[in-house]
Amino acid sequence: MEPIRLLRRAISIALALTLAACSSRPPDEPKDYAAKIAAERAAKDAQFASSDDPIPAARHQRLLPLEYFPIDPDYKVPGVLKRVDDKTVFEMPTSTGTVRQMRRAGMLEFTLKGTPLKLVVFVEVGDPNHFFIAFNDLTSGPETYPAGRYLDLPPNGTDIYEVDFNRAYNPYCYYNESYECPYPPRENRLKIPIRAGEKIKLEVKS
Repeated sequence: MEPIRLLRRAISIALALTLAACSSRPPDEPKDYAAKIAAERAAKDAQFASSDDPIPAARHQRLLPLEYFPIDPDYKVPGVLKRVDDKTVFEMPTSTGTVRQMRRAGMLEFTLKGTPLKLVVFVEVGDPNHFFIAFNDLTSGPETYPAGRYLDLPPNGTDIYEVDFNRAYNPYCYYNESYECPYPPRENRLKIPIRAGEKIKLEVKS
């Protein structure tokens, strides 16, 4: 098994170097990165607090500020998107019982905390410029939204992407049941806990 571990480590290092080379700016320092994520979260709280959509005003006190795992730079890793030319329409089930028309864009492969993982990346029919990932993991239910969480991947013209679970977010149906939220496909049910990104608010017992 040792050669396999060495090979996986070499691939991970090569991916990291490739991602850095594709960037036009130096990588963020850990403190700068944490500050950026914290600022994004504060801005989202402010945006949600200023309206009753997606969080109804009656639920602001219960749900705001949003709950997150601590920011962990180890949950931001490079990944390779292995594209597929598949025009088949996948009917992704949603929380309202309807389906969302999606197509598979490819398989995102990456290594997280030493574990090789894969996630199917989708594009919505009619919106090919938005890469979308719906996933769940072993935190789904006790710590995070039971049906799963989402990641967005803005297309960058390459097959190398930053997979940042610190930016994983709850679907809007967590805040408001009127929203239609796609459920993760079976392929995107990770068998490890992803303790990064948005959590759910646990009920406080008196």
